[in-house]
Amino acid sequence: MHYRDRTLGELAIAIPRATVLFREFNLDFCCGGKQTLLRAANKLELDIEALEARLSALAEQPSTETHWPSAPLGDIIPHIIQRYHDRHREQLPELILMAEKVERVHHEKLACPRGLAAQLALILDDLSQHMMKEERILFPMILAGMGAQASGPISVMEHEHDDAGQQLEVVKNLTNNVTPPENACNTWRALYAGINVFISDLMEHIHRPCTRFCVNAFSQ
Repeated sequence: MHYRDRTLGELAIAIPRATVLFREFNLDFCCGGKQTLLRAANKLELDIEALEARLSALAEQPSTETHWPSAPLGDIIPHIIQRYHDRHREQLPELILMAEKVERVHHEKLACPRGLAAQLALILDDLSQHMMKEERILFPMILAGMGAQASGPISVMEHEHDDAGQQLEVVKNLTNNVTPPENACNTWRALYAGINVFISDLMEHIHRPCTRFCVNAFSQ
């Protein structure tokens, strides 16, 4: 099946585990989610046929995941909070502590990610405010059947999702695309492994249940 003319964001929603593949090849389905697979592949000089073959294989794999695009809003909202919001609140404080340690111990090394802890703290602050607004304002409006009146909060949410994607680019720049140096200590390696998991989780948060959730909200 040809996927080259579909957008990265669309494929991230439609195909389970496509986000992992996109991360493997550094395909930006967050801020760059509106570009087609072909355009993105051409920019990075990737083999489009090989990418389509990998996506086809993923699409054919049986999945036990809930089909969120067709799920009731009453199921989607608790899933977003438990799978993403609670997870981010758990991940970021620990990553900040590890980043502070790495910067303190290895500050003289060229590969040291100076400023990483501060950047992760900024992401935590912004993301915490974003999630709080969703949980206290947007989600209750949707559950109360006021989706048609939620265009303003939804627009703000989507804008903040874009901002989060841009903040991740700063993290990648500080960490050599989240790649530890050969002589990195265990804390350094654990930090980067945790950041990679966080990035994958956040990108899924942005492009999977939440995206369809916004569409469903307007149809109420």
